[in-house]
Amino acid sequence: MMERTLFVDPARCIGCQACVAGCRECDSHRGKSMIHLDYIDVGHSVASLPTVCMHCEDPIAPCAQVCPADAILITADGVVQEALKERCIGCVNCVHACPFGVPKIAMEEKLQYKCNLCYDRSSRGLAPMCATVCPTGALWFGTLEELERERPGVRVADQFDFAGTVVQTGCAVVVGPSFGRSAVPGGM
Repeated sequence: MMERTLFVDPARCIGCQACVAGCRECDSHRGKSMIHLDYIDVGHSVASLPTVCMHCEDPIAPCAQVCPADAILITADGVVQEALKERCIGCVNCVHACPFGVPKIAMEEKLQYKCNLCYDRSSRGLAPMCATVCPTGALWFGTLEELERERPGVRVADQFDFAGTVVQTGCAVVVGPSFGRSAVPGGM
């Protein structure tokens, strides 16, 4: 897990879409939201879940590994960037490689879009726009120690098990006590 990172707390998400609107307003995203808000059981529940890039550390960025154009770069501090427009060929390999289903392709542009942790902000110590505008703290930016001080007893997961393949991520998800210390089942 990155030292200062994004923590996703599904139990706090109220589905207000402030994160989506905030992401869209970020200077580097030029009117496009890089965050997806998924509604878990439409018609039966109001449960929702913000889906952001988890900035995979091990294996390192599967999306970047399969890019034939080397369009997806990874910063020295582990942030997986969105595809470079001048290099992306819209092949969709990154979409298929991501275990979390994050990258999206704008077919009209043949370009990949995904969360880059608002790198123009987070590289200067500022929180990504989604975490800045989230009214409930479902998206929270900082260190694990800061989160633990703010939310005593909190448990987080940064390892996810996809049918035996464990993925270590740079971001983390707040989990309940039933998950213990082992990897959380992927696709949660």
